[in-house]
Amino acid sequence: MTNILIPSKEHRQLNFLLLKIYHYCSLLKPRVMYLAIFTSLVGMLIAPGQLLPLDFFLVILAISIGSGAAGALNMWYEKDTDKLMERTKNRALPLGLISSNGALSFGIFLSIISIVLLYFSSNLFSAGLLGLTIFYYVFIYTIWLKKITPQNIVIGGAAGAFPPMIGWSAVTGSLSIEIFVIFLLIFLWTPPHFWSLALYKSEDYKKAGIPMMPLVVGKKSTVNMIIYYSLSLVVMTLILSFYYSLFFAILGLALSSIFVYLSINLRRFIDDQINFERKAQNLFYFSIIYLFNIFSIILVDNLLWDHL
Repeated sequence: MTNILIPSKEHRQLNFLLLKIYHYCSLLKPRVMYLAIFTSLVGMLIAPGQLLPLDFFLVILAISIGSGAAGALNMWYEKDTDKLMERTKNRALPLGLISSNGALSFGIFLSIISIVLLYFSSNLFSAGLLGLTIFYYVFIYTIWLKKITPQNIVIGGAAGAFPPMIGWSAVTGSLSIEIFVIFLLIFLWTPPHFWSLALYKSEDYKKAGIPMMPLVVGKKSTVNMIIYYSLSLVVMTLILSFYYSLFFAILGLALSSIFVYLSINLRRFIDDQINFERKAQNLFYFSIIYLFNIFSIILVDNLLWDHL
């Protein structure tokens, strides 16, 4: 006779609790968090000066929580929009796995915790900059710009460029031209990154009523703008080369040149929908690799010169 094991009440409650924690963690947009954490970490490590190990850990934790808080508030506001998009319809809020009020309270709570924690572990300036980043992402980009202008990601992209500045200011208590140039690099990287996504997910954005550039000006004009922005990354890499060594200049320009090549290559497939979407997807994924590697090169370059 087969014994059927029936989970106990305590076991079911534990499973429910773990599942609920998992759903709340998904509100933090982990993949976006990783990039924000990494760029802020690089900002901290290349800044002149240093923090005590505990303060260093607490600063990274605060920035991580702040990034997650912004993501949670973004998901709370866009819960109805997310239901309309294939890419987002299976998130916890559209599926009703988390209440709207719960997500809002969670986001606000994490926002406050992150800013207070950063203040006590570093300084008022960096804490204020983190607060500005959360405000900018939630109110300026998500609530105000995203559904009213195709320039949404151009202006709103500043939110994603703030983390290295927060990391730098947590160590120094101020900003510099060097970190501002790094800010500009991410700021100029953001439009081609998201427009390449929009080129092969345009139907999703159309359903959701989000006026992404391909829907407003068409594929050809969007590709042209992607090319212009990719060329601007070459310029930013050249400017950053004045702050770093030949090691950065060679590798950074090589990566930026690949970005330009992939952008220009999109033009060849404008009239070939299947291959065009595949090439746009390739550019989207390369753009992520590009940013990660550029920051890795900056970090390695800085560490090498510090030890020579």
